[in-house]
Amino acid sequence: MSEAVTLIQQVFESLERHYGYYQWWPSDDHYEIMLGAILVQNTNWRNAEQALLNLGKPLDPKLIASLSLEELAQAIRSSGYYNQKAKRLKALTEWFAGFDYRIDALRAMEQAELRKQLLAINGIGGETADVILVYAVGKPSFVIDAYARRIFERVGLDVPKSYDAFRGLVEQAITPDTQRYAHYHGLMVDHGQQFCNPTPKCDACPLNRLCALGQTNITK
Repeated sequence: MSEAVTLIQQVFESLERHYGYYQWWPSDDHYEIMLGAILVQNTNWRNAEQALLNLGKPLDPKLIASLSLEELAQAIRSSGYYNQKAKRLKALTEWFAGFDYRIDALRAMEQAELRKQLLAINGIGGETADVILVYAVGKPSFVIDAYARRIFERVGLDVPKSYDAFRGLVEQAITPDTQRYAHYHGLMVDHGQQFCNPTPKCDACPLNRLCALGQTNITK
């Protein structure tokens, strides 16, 4: 087992001991999760959630498809970059229409082909595709985000620059499991927000034992 794999496992084990298990992004509305994955791009969840509320509950993909781009953009203004995101929501919804808006049709697809199709949609990159796969569809594809990069760089991992290379390294360390991948991504987000900020709060950080930066900051 490589040192990188061991370090990744130790980080997640330490975070799980500290935070415990909880369901991150609990929602039974799969289409809402799909839209939320786009709306949260380059903003915080509070702004994305307000945009979702403006679209109504329960979310109806046929309604989104019927709205003009201008109407949709105005409804999601709180999420920022609303003109771009309106086009992305339209593109995603048009693609989903090809499956009659059925989540079970997506779940029946082979994961690699489904991810390939998601990546071909305007405005959907690796992180957004993997969020949709894990939280909406239920496929084990690990989500890499800025928090994961920051945390693992600080603990001393040689983090690959490529998104897919980093994702592959984590998936080599953590056995593919949708529930675990969903939980572990949530741990990255929560830890990045609570402790591993741009200016880190190292004193009480549960990763101090593993983190060279944390050890340096504590001994100052």
